[in-house]
Amino acid sequence: MIKNIVFDMGKVMLEYEPDIVCAHYIEDEEERKEVSRAVFLSPEWVLLDMGVIPEDAALKRMQSRLSTEHERQMAALCFEHWHEYNMYPKEGMGDIVRWLKSEGYGIYLCSNASVRLLTCYQKVIPAIDCFDGVLFSAEVKCMKPQKEMYAHLFERFQLKPEECFFVDDWDLNIEGAQACGMDGYCFIDGNVEKLKKVLASLNQNA
Repeated sequence: MIKNIVFDMGKVMLEYEPDIVCAHYIEDEEERKEVSRAVFLSPEWVLLDMGVIPEDAALKRMQSRLSTEHERQMAALCFEHWHEYNMYPKEGMGDIVRWLKSEGYGIYLCSNASVRLLTCYQKVIPAIDCFDGVLFSAEVKCMKPQKEMYAHLFERFQLKPEECFFVDDWDLNIEGAQACGMDGYCFIDGNVEKLKKVLASLNQNA
């Protein structure tokens, strides 16, 4: 019997496009590519999601790979403001969450994300008032698909894995959840109507 639905954040509850903030501040296309690569495709970005490096140290390491002072200034600007531009609600997901809540499900979020998101997620996640709990990887210094991440989710919110269903856009994260006893669905195609059919089929044979 599934009692709880657990959602990933990026590409599930939210659309996420790292270049938007760069396009906002940087006119030159080549410079924009360099800054975007240095910031958003960096190993430091992963370390931030793991919560093992402070933001100021991460930014300095990102800037060290850029060639000009202007690029380094733009990197700082984009890094400071990325959360204001790069994330926006995925169409239809707020309705999905409210429908699930009306059906009596517990609603949770489990995402690989830095501590920055703790200050702003309530402004961007649709139907956030319906969520019963939120867990970001940086809080617990591990990431999906590590089993420890799912263990923190279950322990923090007193959930039974077999009573949870996980929606993520990466198959490895679904496999990691399944290895811990939580079944799920890979939302890689972003098809909200298809997702709703999958969720509506839960517990039909229970």
